[in-house]
Amino acid sequence: MQRWRGLEDIPQDWGRSVVTIGSYDGVHRGHQLIIRHAVDRARELGVPSVVVTFDPHPSEVVRPGSHPPLLAPHHRRAELMAELGVDALLILPFTTEFSKLSPAEFVAKVLVDKLHAKAVVEGPNFRFGHKAAGNVDFLREQGETYDFEVEVVELYVSGAAGGGEPFSSTMTRRLVAEGDVEGASEILGRPHRVEGIVVRGAQRGRELGFPTANVETLPHTAIPADGVYAGWLHVGDEAMPAAISVGTNPQFDGTERTVEAYAIDRVGLDLYGLHVAVDFLAFVRGQARFDSIEALLEAIADDVKRSLELIEAYGAL
Repeated sequence: MQRWRGLEDIPQDWGRSVVTIGSYDGVHRGHQLIIRHAVDRARELGVPSVVVTFDPHPSEVVRPGSHPPLLAPHHRRAELMAELGVDALLILPFTTEFSKLSPAEFVAKVLVDKLHAKAVVEGPNFRFGHKAAGNVDFLREQGETYDFEVEVVELYVSGAAGGGEPFSSTMTRRLVAEGDVEGASEILGRPHRVEGIVVRGAQRGRELGFPTANVETLPHTAIPADGVYAGWLHVGDEAMPAAISVGTNPQFDGTERTVEAYAIDRVGLDLYGLHVAVDFLAFVRGQARFDSIEALLEAIADDVKRSLELIEAYGAL
């Protein structure tokens, strides 16, 4: 999959294409419907498929300080889109100047002049342009002018997660924040993932016999509620069953919120400075303070046992 950062990265000889536009944070199951439809339509027409997204999130530019927690960084979204068969990903730097483009200017500058859209695929609530004034009806009018089709895909998928509400990135963020990582997984179609660099912490886990990878998460990451979770620690191409702790470590009067993953039964791992990923499979228990170190050790041992049971129950071992 080709990856472009800005309109100037698009090859000058780029021909017609099928385009879909959106933040696509998380690339959840609703997003996947739209992206797959765009990929399938592109193949039918014999042209490439292109996903257009933005960095930073538009809300941070329009309303500074309102950046939502992110379900997936751009490189992860790119991996997921490539798996869906997307041919090219265009990440547009979302600046104050760019935010002032009218819907008509956006169509002309991005869809027509650069991507030569033959078809545009969107969800029914798609909005674009200055003050989100453009919608799918306006896009259809522009399509008649510039000779591109507009196809609207019903992106709503629903299930047990969120009480049966239609799946969305907003709902997924809420479930993650509440610690309902199983509900989030249902919407995403995979476990919620947190990434970052392993840094040195207080090393109390090592002293207690349960050395953890202290993950310095990427900015604006959607981090689950404080507690203990079962999941996976990914290092390179290797995935290791893990017991994951999120919180401030109240046993030792901690104040900084951390994400720490213990690779179960792995000895001698040296992960400092490495980029790792942590997948949250299931909630084990909430954050707690214990009466003694002995009680803490007993709880940790139980957390590890319970985590392995949950991972096995999910058919992941």
